[in-house]
Amino acid sequence: MDASAAALSRIGLAGLAVMGQNLALNIAEKGFPISVYNRTTSKVDETLDRAEQEGRLPLTGHYNPRDFVLSIQRPRSVIILVKAGSPVDQTIAALSDHMSPGDAIIDGGNEWYENTERRIRLAADRGILYLGMGVSGGEEGARHGPSLMPGGSFDAYSNVEDILRKVAAQVDDGPCVTYIGEGGSGNFVKMVHNGIEYGDMQLISEAYDVLKTVGGLSNSELSDIFAEWNRGELESFLIEITADIFRVRDELGEGELVDKILDKTGMKGTGKWTVQQAAELSIAAPTIAASLDCRYLSGLKEERVAASQIFREAGIGEVLVGRRVDKKQLIDDVRQALYASKICSYAQGMNLLRAKSQEKGWNLNLGELARIWKGGCIIRAVFLDRIKKAYERNRGLANLVVDPDFAREMVQRQAAWRRVVGLAIEAGISTPGMCASLAYFDTYRRGRLPANLVQAQRDLFGAHTYERIDRPGSFHTEWTKLARQGQ
Repeated sequence: MDASAAALSRIGLAGLAVMGQNLALNIAEKGFPISVYNRTTSKVDETLDRAEQEGRLPLTGHYNPRDFVLSIQRPRSVIILVKAGSPVDQTIAALSDHMSPGDAIIDGGNEWYENTERRIRLAADRGILYLGMGVSGGEEGARHGPSLMPGGSFDAYSNVEDILRKVAAQVDDGPCVTYIGEGGSGNFVKMVHNGIEYGDMQLISEAYDVLKTVGGLSNSELSDIFAEWNRGELESFLIEITADIFRVRDELGEGELVDKILDKTGMKGTGKWTVQQAAELSIAAPTIAASLDCRYLSGLKEERVAASQIFREAGIGEVLVGRRVDKKQLIDDVRQALYASKICSYAQGMNLLRAKSQEKGWNLNLGELARIWKGGCIIRAVFLDRIKKAYERNRGLANLVVDPDFAREMVQRQAAWRRVVGLAIEAGISTPGMCASLAYFDTYRRGRLPANLVQAQRDLFGAHTYERIDRPGSFHTEWTKLARQGQ
């Protein structure tokens, strides 16, 4: 390397909103000189100030695409962190004019995987390599160690593997990054990660609702319970932050802040994409779908308030008076119901990943995906290590719930699970995630379902034919004629 090359940055990052700034500072802190660029120049200055304050990190700011690109040593690798969709295309156009064959663009946004596959083809026409890289962990993860899911050009990954391995969250069995696979696989895996996250958050909110509404627990008690759960099998980022949330006092009024928050959930679209893909691939994902439906229903705040009034006048309160419950028993039952429901949610996500991998030839390693989710990301949880081991024991595992370890746990917890769902139904509290998980479990574990009747109906009104359990082939019956003959 000549003297001028030595002065060049090892990598570049364009897009300096919160995630971009934090990831750039993380890279610089790990000892990799980085160039940064943003169309709004004040963001460049802000990032430079932070780099100075945080220990004179090796970070240089640039104010136009040409200077930015030319400040990076070849083969150049540029991470872009801008809003998904057309802003990505605009950023690529601005940067690629100054890039050379063999250089690489790495999109770190939550992009629809087909957009990434389109961009891979367009970049290839100019000799530019392309990665679509899922980044999970929020602003905190981006700064101190996210879970990274890069897919696309393997050469582009190889060029920055040393950087990504240092920057990613570190767990006992390595950094939380791996080459996911070809095409848009990195974006797809991040999308499903977010779908599982939707399910997880919904299930936790249902556990909260049952404990608060049926059990009458205070926020202080809830905080202690979630903190205790976080020391056991439910140990995870989402359980940990939930314990913290219940502790925060309202600075603008009495009591805890959580009670003052409007019950309308926002969303960015990845949960919807997950459910759409599950339908496309004929993969049952009822827990994730239920969580999406709940977000839609939460958005109907005014309608729900009006409905509450109408039904109160019709003679039914928001919460039906249930029987008295044993608090200690309820807390333990809810813990078990939450755990069993979560396993079903993760199982659905993993089955969706496997189905897409087979369709696209991505050869996804489900055990390795569970491993890179153990740290940095929003769904990081201690039981991901056990999911990893389940797929290591049997790479062709049909469903997570039939892994011998998990199957035993589901059986041990199913009585508590049913008690919680039953109590909630009795009290008029919706637990769609827990109910969907339980229905998934009960449907999947039965050797025979009432689908035989559905097939008979389809054959009667549409001559769709049916198969028999006692002989091969397709059959059609004149059902109505035969039924009327017998009368």
